[in-house]
Amino acid sequence: MNKVETKWPPTYDRSYLPKNDEPYWNREVETMDAEQLRQHVLEKLKRQIRYVYDHSPFYRKKWSAVGFEPGDLKDFKDFEMLPFTTKQELREDQLENPPFGSNLCISPDEIYHIHGTSGTTGKPTVFALSKGDWERMAEAHARIMWGFGLRPTDKVFIGSVFSLYMGSWGALAGVERMGAAAFPFGAGQPGQTEKAVRWLLDVKPTAFYGTPSYALYLAEKAKEMGIDPKEFNIRILFFSGEPGAGVPSTRKRIEETFGGICVDTGSMAEMTPWMANGECMHRQGMHLWQDIVYTELVHPETKQVVPYGEEGVPVYTHLEREAQPMVRLWSGDLSLWTNEPCPCGRPYPRLPKGIYGRADDMIVVRGVNVYPSAVEDIVRSIDGLSDEFRIVVTRENIMDELTVQVEPDTAGAHDTNALTNTLQQKLKTVLGLTVQVELLPAGTLERTEFKARRVIDKRSFK
Repeated sequence: MNKVETKWPPTYDRSYLPKNDEPYWNREVETMDAEQLRQHVLEKLKRQIRYVYDHSPFYRKKWSAVGFEPGDLKDFKDFEMLPFTTKQELREDQLENPPFGSNLCISPDEIYHIHGTSGTTGKPTVFALSKGDWERMAEAHARIMWGFGLRPTDKVFIGSVFSLYMGSWGALAGVERMGAAAFPFGAGQPGQTEKAVRWLLDVKPTAFYGTPSYALYLAEKAKEMGIDPKEFNIRILFFSGEPGAGVPSTRKRIEETFGGICVDTGSMAEMTPWMANGECMHRQGMHLWQDIVYTELVHPETKQVVPYGEEGVPVYTHLEREAQPMVRLWSGDLSLWTNEPCPCGRPYPRLPKGIYGRADDMIVVRGVNVYPSAVEDIVRSIDGLSDEFRIVVTRENIMDELTVQVEPDTAGAHDTNALTNTLQQKLKTVLGLTVQVELLPAGTLERTEFKARRVIDKRSFK
């Protein structure tokens, strides 16, 4: 049994596996009561902060500016006095101290893996991991996968890009640590989706990992080829990279399409092991596995930790990281948390609605806050519409206009006026404003094998 680790960073027995009928990977930790968990997390937090202070010029400079030293950390209230870390700070630090920045914490010859952002909106951010970091990530992911029902007898199809993107590699490492059969198929090459359909049909993996958008695109392609996605016999589909798996209508559509369960996971690549936000088999929202990555939910304006039951921005802190540890990393995402008990018995708080948006992705139209995930939930709840949609915001004189572009699905004839009217009425009821609906010919909207771009804002704010 993998017990509570008393040294830092922890080392785990890589030969250990629970029995298949054991619901917990690490029963001793996962059945703690709330107070035991708080004390366990606090001890790990103190050790991580001491390590960061001793090894990271980046954080030592930040904390010296506010007069903080590790000995000042006695409880969580003390921790909440530390400044947040932003992605912009990390990018600027890496520009000034290329390539890894002043938060590397290990010598360059100890780097085991290098990953990063794609850099589509600027210079890529570089992530370095030590060999120990990689092994602890694999351990954490295997443990969380075990919690949502994966077992060594499974075959796991990884249908996401193998590149700088951390998601694919993290999923693969967890599958390998568990001893399940890994099928690292990838995504992104021309014609690869059609090949994926054939491989899925022939090999029949029992689990699938990717983005929700790609799973639905894959299903659409299978149907075009005359194949029912249920023929793949996938029992677990788990996702990251997009909020879709936590959106009720998207979850319902995925489960009805494939006949397997839909599991939501994921935080940020910088916070690898990113699966430390992850659902259990009861799928009542992502647990925050606080002894792996400590998570706070913070009010976007007051910057104070919000009570359970309220909405805030997840702020993350590593507890087991050697290379480039993050302390109070501001995610920019939006969620709501609860400490209501889960049937699984774990003491972790949950995000019952998943991560449903980003503070910087929210669109304000005529004074109304519009989240793409809310539009997604409405679109995918209407029979006769395809899974694809796009939000276009324009401004005529001083008036904002919101248009939702959709397509009919390809299964038979549809009353296009009825579809348009139904969607328009639901959007008005839920969002509280009049929305234009544009029904495009089937197949018009772009399909993606990665993260879908859903919003086009054509307004000029000059």
